[in-house]
Amino acid sequence: MKEVVIRPVTSEKAVRMMEAQNKLTLIVNRETSKDEIKKTVESLFKVKVINVNTLNTTKNEKKAFVTLSPENNALDIGADLGVI
Repeated sequence: MKEVVIRPVTSEKAVRMMEAQNKLTLIVNRETSKDEIKKTVESLFKVKVINVNTLNTTKNEKKAFVTLSPENNALDIGADLGVI
């Protein structure tokens, strides 16, 4: 089984997105689909995912923006991951 989530993004913009939009920003495996990302994040962090957007970067990485439901707090998960 391939590793889906490689690492969280620790930039200022990613932290602001956690605070303002309740979104996690993760670097994921390039071959991973949005559905696989959603299922993996839900099972890893025990949260409900509303939406997943992806972006292929110029560094040959795939970045996933995962929007969590309002009852889950992205800042709590970010603190557990060591982002903030």
